[in-house]
Amino acid sequence: MTLTSAQCSGPTAPLLTTTIGRHLDAVAARDPSHPALIMPHQAIRWTYGEFVHEVERLATGLLALGIAPGDRVGIWAPNRYEWVLTQFATAKIGAIMVCINPAYRLYELEYALNKVACKAIVTAEAFKTSQYLQMLQELAPELATCQPGRLRATRLPHLTTVIRMGETVSAGMFNFADVCAMGGSAQYEQLRALADQLDPASPINIQFTSGTTGMPKGATLTHTNILNNAYYAGQSMRFTHRDILCVPVPMYHCFGMVLGTLLCVAHGATMVLPCEAFEPLAVLEAVQNERCTALHGVPTMFIAELDSPQFREFDLSSLRTGIIAGSTCPIELMKRLINEMELTEIVIGYGQTECSPIDSMTAIEDPLEARVTTVGRPHTNWEMKIAREDGTVAGIGETGEVCARGYGVMQGYWDDAERTAQTIDTEGWLHSGDLGEMDANGYVKITGRIKDMIIRGGENVYPREVEEFLYTHPDIQEVQVFGVPDAKYGEQVAAWVQPRAGASLSAESVQAFCQGQITHFKIPKYIKLVNEFPMTVTGKMQKFLMREAYANELGLTPDASVAAADG
Repeated sequence: MTLTSAQCSGPTAPLLTTTIGRHLDAVAARDPSHPALIMPHQAIRWTYGEFVHEVERLATGLLALGIAPGDRVGIWAPNRYEWVLTQFATAKIGAIMVCINPAYRLYELEYALNKVACKAIVTAEAFKTSQYLQMLQELAPELATCQPGRLRATRLPHLTTVIRMGETVSAGMFNFADVCAMGGSAQYEQLRALADQLDPASPINIQFTSGTTGMPKGATLTHTNILNNAYYAGQSMRFTHRDILCVPVPMYHCFGMVLGTLLCVAHGATMVLPCEAFEPLAVLEAVQNERCTALHGVPTMFIAELDSPQFREFDLSSLRTGIIAGSTCPIELMKRLINEMELTEIVIGYGQTECSPIDSMTAIEDPLEARVTTVGRPHTNWEMKIAREDGTVAGIGETGEVCARGYGVMQGYWDDAERTAQTIDTEGWLHSGDLGEMDANGYVKITGRIKDMIIRGGENVYPREVEEFLYTHPDIQEVQVFGVPDAKYGEQVAAWVQPRAGASLSAESVQAFCQGQITHFKIPKYIKLVNEFPMTVTGKMQKFLMREAYANELGLTPDASVAAADG
């Protein structure tokens, strides 16, 4: 295949045309004794037969509470077995699971629950500094006096039912274990009937996207969307029922629940969730103890594992594959994963929540150069193109917006036709907001975000290019490049740099490292040494927060009288 323009289709294959519940039942029927879910931090070890039994206990309990197909059920918790059960129980009854960001505070929680009219929420008691039950009680003080399941709250008018994890009893709430015991013969009969009635094209999940501006948008995804994306992602990894996947990424995001647990169920493999929230040692212990063959993560997670002082003490020889996604992978990190972690068949996945989430993946058989410098080619049953600002297809090697089209494109943003139309055009192409380029063989490189691009004195500077260069500095562990206002040039290049442990680094030495190596206008004028970065729960860097904080720290505004040197 040699392309003449930047548009490419992936391989084609028959789509799975079943629901998630029916697929789970079929997998469990083939081998009910095969290990399904292992969660060391909660002492859970369930076979597929046991897992389906527990899923159906919760599913029938929800039916007993009056949850019906199409009702929205929120899930607000870190990685716990209750999260996984909720994922598959709601799918079995046709309810729409709404993923609530574990880091949400009052305002965000109220917005999310009301935006999609959640009827019920399954929640942990607390997580880190987030007191979930206290926040719900503040938003709905009526919980103190209502019967469980009969909430009528002024600020949360759609929410009737709160199901809390743990054994402590809270006024106005059901306990998770009690709900699992509520289903009777009528509900099991109803569950069996629903298995034949549910439509794979129906929505099954709402994922709130963590946009950098505006309120979160609820990407609405169907059985067909996410089951097929999980299945074909596994195919790209050569997954079989013999594989054991360690999933340290948060479940509330597509990476955890689609490419993690659902990918395992799609192939009858074993899912291992090592901790409530990412801890490098817990991950390394789980990989060693459970003989995991696959490990997922975002770049910052893999860096933390590799740089752990105890890293060499663990036997990771069982590892073979995994997905690195969530943000772009530095070339040097990919080489370390292959050479030091024995992840010889690791793949890079690229996409967005709105695409269920994978658009493209590298292939295990790809040449090393393609595996460490691109995000691969369009995935099975997918099309991708690079579009110019005028909408025309870009040329080979030309930078433009990455667009995707296929079975996994969301139904739309829940109750937001305007923003849906801004994202999905009339031909079905989803516009990602990412900048990229495509080569003649269909490999895609992501060069940045449209909003991240720095325009310095008329010159376009792509932060990713500068970051890749700075990652070659032996004393730099992590770096983020972004633009800050400048009166003369419009913008200047800024960088936040995290030194490696024990390294001696200065802003001046970083600038000297760049001299003569990259074009002068790409060299960061402002450099700050930091110990950490503002990130989302899923490990995505929040450059807009860095940009805002650093501009304020430097006293820079769009009309600031700061004259930058030409370098």
